[in-house]
Amino acid sequence: NYPDYMDKILLADGFEDAFIGVVQSFGTEPKACYNYDACIDILMKDMDEGEALEYFEFNVTQAYVGEHTPAFIKLYLGGQKL
Repeated sequence: NYPDYMDKILLADGFEDAFIGVVQSFGTEPKACYNYDACIDILMKDMDEGEALEYFEFNVTQAYVGEHTPAFIKLYLGGQKL
């Protein structure tokens, strides 16, 4: 659905199973979107929850690599975390 952006949308290595789609809003470029909690689960295969959260927050969500930097979303439905 984004043929003009195929070479621009950046993917987060190692988080393929947490990929949920492409997100965009007015005035921004399309970017990959990942399920935040699924990313933590992926990291917890090799570290405990505290280490996974610290690593993810410092090394992944805080890494800016341009306007196509991936986005991470925490999913909630009716006030309940999914």
